[in-house]
Amino acid sequence: MAELSAASAVPIATIKYYLREGILPLGDLSKPNQASYSPVHVERLNLTRALIHTGGLSIASVKRVLASIDSDDSLAQVFEVAQNTVSVEPDQDNIDPLALARIDTLTQEWRTYPTNPGRLEAARILGTLDTLRMPLSEGWLAKYAQAALLAAEADLDEVETRPDRDSKAETVIIGTILGDAMFAALRRAAQEHETSRRYNPQVAAAESGSGSNTVGVDATD
Repeated sequence: MAELSAASAVPIATIKYYLREGILPLGDLSKPNQASYSPVHVERLNLTRALIHTGGLSIASVKRVLASIDSDDSLAQVFEVAQNTVSVEPDQDNIDPLALARIDTLTQEWRTYPTNPGRLEAARILGTLDTLRMPLSEGWLAKYAQAALLAAEADLDEVETRPDRDSKAETVIIGTILGDAMFAALRRAAQEHETSRRYNPQVAAAESGSGSNTVGVDATD
């Protein structure tokens, strides 16, 4: 276990906790008080830490998604587990029917169940914005839907590059949970770029002339 801790940079106490919780499979016992661990255990520890520290999942949620990876579930079922894990399903009674209708019109060609957490959450957010008197234009919604569909296609394309079911299932989990964080991070970077391009002509001109990214430019320059 000391070697496993060194290889994974995970404290022994944490490894023991993961073993007790069933998150990490037991090692092969070689003696009553000694077990052997493999690179598979290191990979599982790395995945677990990523889901907790980057994905923000609880231990219970990690157990749920790892169980799905280790099961005989289809990839569609693994996707469902991943989506439900990262989503808080809103109370449908508190969703504005008009907002839900707008989302359904926007995504009418998508194959989703009525209980899809993304569908319900999108409608809840749209209804909240309407309540705040910040209605979103159809053009804004359409572009977001296009971006979401493009991201989903990228997710599935990446899954298809994996050679077997287990690696595909892991990619489903990582892509769904950590992909949310990646998409949000890239969106913030893109917003700064687009803001500079539109509202700071001097920066835009300088970037165009240099042909490279400008990092940390003060918008007041």
